[in-house]
Amino acid sequence: MSTDGALGRSRLWPSLLGILLLLMGLAMLAGGIKLSMLGGSLYYLLAGIGLALTGILLLLARRAALGLYALVLFASTVWALWEVGLDWWQLVPRLAMLFALGLVMLLPWLRRPLLRDGAAPVGTGALSVAVVLAGVTALASQFTNPGEIKGQLDRDSVPGMTNTAPAMPDGDWNSYGRSAHGDRYSPLAQITPQNVNKLVPAWTYRTGDLPGPNDPGETTAENTPLKVNGMLYVCTPHSQVIALDPDTGKEIWRFDPKLSTQNAENFKGWAHMTCRGVTYHDDAVYATEQSPTGSASAPVASVCPRRIFLPTADTRLIALNADTGKMCEDFGEKGQVDLRANIGGFTAGGYYSTSPPAVTKDLVVIGGHVTDNVSTDEPSGVIRAFDVHTGKLVWNWDSGNPDDTTPIAEGKVYTRNSPNMWSMFAVDEKLGMLYLPMGNQTPDQFGGARTPESELHAAGLTALDIATGKVRWHFQFTHHDLWDMDVGGQPTLMDLKTADGVKPAVLASTKQGSIYVLDRSNGQAIVPINEVPVPQGAVEGDHTSPTQPKSDLNLMPPPLQERDMWGVTPFDQLICRIDFKSMRYEGPFTPPSLQGSIVYPGNFGVFDWGGISVDPVRQIAFVNPSYMAFKSKMIPAAEIAAQGPRKSETEGVQPNKGAPYGVVLEALLSPMGLPCQAPAWGYVAAIDLTNHQVLWKHKNGTVRDSSPVPIPLSMGVPSLGGTFTTAGGVGFLSGTLDQYLRAYDVKNGKQLWEGRLPAGAQTTPMTYTGKDGKQYVLVVAGGHGSLGTKQGDYVIAYKLSE
Repeated sequence: MSTDGALGRSRLWPSLLGILLLLMGLAMLAGGIKLSMLGGSLYYLLAGIGLALTGILLLLARRAALGLYALVLFASTVWALWEVGLDWWQLVPRLAMLFALGLVMLLPWLRRPLLRDGAAPVGTGALSVAVVLAGVTALASQFTNPGEIKGQLDRDSVPGMTNTAPAMPDGDWNSYGRSAHGDRYSPLAQITPQNVNKLVPAWTYRTGDLPGPNDPGETTAENTPLKVNGMLYVCTPHSQVIALDPDTGKEIWRFDPKLSTQNAENFKGWAHMTCRGVTYHDDAVYATEQSPTGSASAPVASVCPRRIFLPTADTRLIALNADTGKMCEDFGEKGQVDLRANIGGFTAGGYYSTSPPAVTKDLVVIGGHVTDNVSTDEPSGVIRAFDVHTGKLVWNWDSGNPDDTTPIAEGKVYTRNSPNMWSMFAVDEKLGMLYLPMGNQTPDQFGGARTPESELHAAGLTALDIATGKVRWHFQFTHHDLWDMDVGGQPTLMDLKTADGVKPAVLASTKQGSIYVLDRSNGQAIVPINEVPVPQGAVEGDHTSPTQPKSDLNLMPPPLQERDMWGVTPFDQLICRIDFKSMRYEGPFTPPSLQGSIVYPGNFGVFDWGGISVDPVRQIAFVNPSYMAFKSKMIPAAEIAAQGPRKSETEGVQPNKGAPYGVVLEALLSPMGLPCQAPAWGYVAAIDLTNHQVLWKHKNGTVRDSSPVPIPLSMGVPSLGGTFTTAGGVGFLSGTLDQYLRAYDVKNGKQLWEGRLPAGAQTTPMTYTGKDGKQYVLVVAGGHGSLGTKQGDYVIAYKLSE
């Protein structure tokens, strides 16, 4: 064997590693130069030089490679600790790859060719120390939980505080938020922190309603079923209603509205295919009400004394006999009202109600979804109240013409493009008010042409008089909204203990993270709300509000910094840093711009349509905040055509036809499709409503179902859907991006149980009592098209094992 041949083979591994480090170094150097030119960190430039030189020294088989790499690894560890401290998920992309390469360089078969004279270089010892330091740093970070709050509620009740929501049997769930107050609190207590780990599937039902070939991308199963009248009522994405036996899941009846556009070619342009719920009305509930003279109200004669109201995806409101599933012929035109009346033209799917209507003694009241960012000539956001028995229009409230609630005349059209309410109402029949979480006037990111009337009621809470539709009060949460900060969650009504006594409160959760707490009788703030200065400088033709309201009760995240940019390797982290520094960002409410702006919190929201749940006895709120940054870029109208067609509400250019700008709006993601901001991205938390303080806050959920490798890493993932709480002290949530229904101890946030689901469950679960006297927990697992969770058609009920 020749000496030259043996030496050549021994140099193979250092040479291969040298090539790798040289390429890594050059790539990091190029990115580091660009980042430094944007005013970003110099680390990547310097580290790129160090890695490239190490690679060259390895190719030359110089022992100095060991010492130089030791310096790079040591400096990287110190830099990482300076930037993020002992935060495991922040340290991993900074150090893991460098640590692994350091271990490789210490292997004898790679190190030996560099030590041809047999001397033990100082570099070997230095590299060993640097590797150990990086490893110890990573180990120490395992014992920290940045961003989490540990706490313990020390009470089971607040003296004198009770559940004051409208009365119903304890075992029922007769409205989307259990009651018309939207509290999502059940007085059931069979399931406790001590026994919840014994939950097992009781039955599974499959609706058969799955996405079709021409359905929109955002075909979603966001339904919270009702349990009332001895049945469960489920609605599906294609607006079917199914009545099930609560104990067995056996189908009792099914109603299919035969959508006029189902599986038709023009379905492809739709933004959503969603049914969040149906609404129940029972004449008997009101038959025993006392009139002002003290006598009972006379029962209403009706062919359907118990009704289910269904909003359909093809713009109808249908009344069904809750006992049989047959259409109530006395409502509207043989059981239905055409919601296209007086709306004007719109593209398929551009207007319909994705959320259940509200009901009162005499009225069924409905709003509507209007597709964002298509044009400036979209349908009105009008709220319409129909007679609950006849379907006759009683009043209409149009935020573009807010003072005239007289039913619109035939042939007239409601104000085009006025702010809408696509979410769920809350109702207080004792005070005679409806509470509307309002959206804004499309387009979302350009408001130069908005009218004073539309500005007044947008992105806030408006209280209407039930009988007349007149405005009783309103409070705006985002002034001149340019960030799609419509109020998505159902308002929550409860009696709240304060230093000034018990007050009737409404809690409104918002995308920006504030929870606004108002006296629901008059709209006055119970928890202080302050106007805070925000960044200025809108695009030409628009303006910004100098301040925005911020509640003292909030879960708003701190502003992003460059060091918050994240990735699984230093390279995608570097790209995210370049992206971050390339865009405009001055904190929350940074105006949209031509260069691109970061929107954080994003329009996905800290809180979206899932809202919050409250325990009125313990006086706490149970919440699931999410933190995902988005980015928006304004596109001049003349350049929109060159960008290609709009694909969905988060893909392609949103055209904003009629406005001077379109917009590209998308999540702030790395090239690997992961969030650019560091985890955690989702939490569960509890708030003590007696002092407005966060009791506890824990990251929640894993990346098992959203990463290329299905490893259940507990990073804390976003959730879409709401929570509910129980008198038993257990809260439930199913909306995370991984496929689980989870139970938590509401006193400290400890996860007590999880049940694996066959599909995503971006819904709000619920609980009820069966005919067998047992407490059930029910969840719809159908997935969410635009979030990419696994789709299905499952309704699953759990109860305690015997």
